[in-house]
Amino acid sequence: MIRSSENIIVRTVSRILIPFIQLFALYVIAHGHYSPGGGFQGGVILGASLVLLLITYGPQGTIGYMKGKSISVFSSLGVLIYSGIGVICMLLLGNYLDYGKLSVLLHVIPAEARSLGILGVEAGVGFTVMAIMFSIFFDISSGGEPPDNEKKYPPI
Repeated sequence: MIRSSENIIVRTVSRILIPFIQLFALYVIAHGHYSPGGGFQGGVILGASLVLLLITYGPQGTIGYMKGKSISVFSSLGVLIYSGIGVICMLLLGNYLDYGKLSVLLHVIPAEARSLGILGVEAGVGFTVMAIMFSIFFDISSGGEPPDNEKKYPPI
């Protein structure tokens, strides 16, 4: 079972680092369509920030930030964004994930539509990877109990 850290130094350093880790993850996701990487790597970094939150504050301290339903919503939302962009491209008489066809909807030139389409897909992948990485860590460390289970954890 995961227990929260009582060490004031660990809590303080985590409280300072977590926003910067999340900001860096969003930077990696946002710039993923310009260079290799993006959605998966940014999602893993974002998931790691939530794992640090879980290790530092324990399950009861983390439930306010990421509940079991939130994990399902984020993972499903990411897949929906990814597949939705592909289906929209097909509805616009293009191939699956032919981002140039999005220029009709976005009222931009096809090159800019490709960039925005890739950014959307990278964001979808980032959401899904973040939720799944957090879910895998929580399942392994808690023995499969969902984070918003009614079971009260012992005091630390």
